[in-house]
This record gives sequence, structure tokens and C-alpha cells, in this order.
Amino acid sequence: MDQTMNESFNHAGTWGIALIVVVLVSWFFYRNFAPKNWREWVGAGAVQAFIIALYAEMYGFPLTIYLLVRFFGLDSEYVSASLWSTLVGFGETGMLISMLLGYALAFIGIGLFIQGWRQVHKARGENRLVTDGLYAYVRHPQYTGLFIALFGEGVVHWPTLFSVGLFPVIVLVYTWLALREEQQVLKQFGEAYRAYQRQVPMFIPRWGRWRQLAAASRDSKDDEAT
Repeated sequence: MDQTMNESFNHAGTWGIALIVVVLVSWFFYRNFAPKNWREWVGAGAVQAFIIALYAEMYGFPLTIYLLVRFFGLDSEYVSASLWSTLVGFGETGMLISMLLGYALAFIGIGLFIQGWRQVHKARGENRLVTDGLYAYVRHPQYTGLFIALFGEGVVHWPTLFSVGLFPVIVLVYTWLALREEQQVLKQFGEAYRAYQRQVPMFIPRWGRWRQLAAASRDSKDDEAT
């Protein structure tokens, strides 16, 4: 079994690549989710831990697979560094499927929080409540995008014990942050925001509106409008 594991993990140990990816992904995250107070730093810290744990296992050492094989009796003719590939037993095919699905979700999520950031930044500059574009489907599209991207990359594409465990923690922390933010918005916009809350869900669009939400993430007309 040790020989099989060594052969399956022979692509691991590229810590230089792991470091580069962690730095790039972290830069992108902080560029769009720059923390402004200690509450936001709590959320950012959870995401940062998720990023480090994920890419350290993806490119460094597959600790999750090692622990499952060594201490929990996981055994297979094909032991892969990818958890889904190992559990399902589809080998490289399973790894490819999980990679394609994970990247698809990650890119959708990235599109959502980039477009959401553009819309809310423009609205803040004009001191108005944004309720169009992505905000017509969910009240916090940036966080929806973050959840989708992390789920795609750290649960679907390359799940680890740490990424799977941290994902619900991140969702809980950013739900708490969203509720705190809404208290501030209510003070500023009052009844207009209460009416908006009653009409639009927080993170998950109403049934049948996912396609419109994804399409709105690629629509730049709101940025060009005056």
C-alpha cells in the first residue's frame, strides 16, 4: 500500500507552486473583500485558512488521503491525491469530472462577487440603495459568489478535511456579517430596505432564478449606465 500511495502522490511536493497559488488567490480575495473591522477580519481569517489548507494539500502533501488511508482503513486499487477520485474509484476520470464541475462553480462564483462588488461600489458613490442587477435576485451577491466559488474549489474539485470542515464555518461567519451589515443599511434607508428585504432572499435566489442570476453576473450594462 505504501508503494501505491507513493506512486499516486508522486506529483505532490510542489510547495513553490502551492505558495504562488496561495499568494495569488489571497490577493484576489483581499482585493474584493478588504476587511474594514474586526468582524470582517474574522471572516477573512476563516477564508484565508481555507485557502492555505486547500492548496497546501493540492500541491504540497495530500494529508487528508494519507490520514484516511493510514488511520481509517481507506483502501483502493487506485489511491489518488483527490478525495473524490479515491472514494468513487473512477481514477483519473473521476478527478477530471470533479475538476471540471469545481472550476465551473468557481468561475460562476467569481463572476458573481466581482459584478456584485462593482454594483455596490457604484451605488455607494451615488449614495443610493442598489436593488437592480444581481441585487434583484439576492441581497448579498458577493457572499453568494464567495460561497459558490469556495464550494466549487474546496468541496467539489479538491475536498480536504479542512476545506470541507471550514466551509460551513465560513457560511455562518458571513451570514452573521450580512445581518450586521443589514442593520446599518436599515438605519440609512429605512422602510425602502425593509420592503427590499421582504421581496428578495438573502443568499439563495428564488426557485428558477439561478439562470438569471448567472446571466446578470456577466452583464456590464449596470456599470455603464449613469
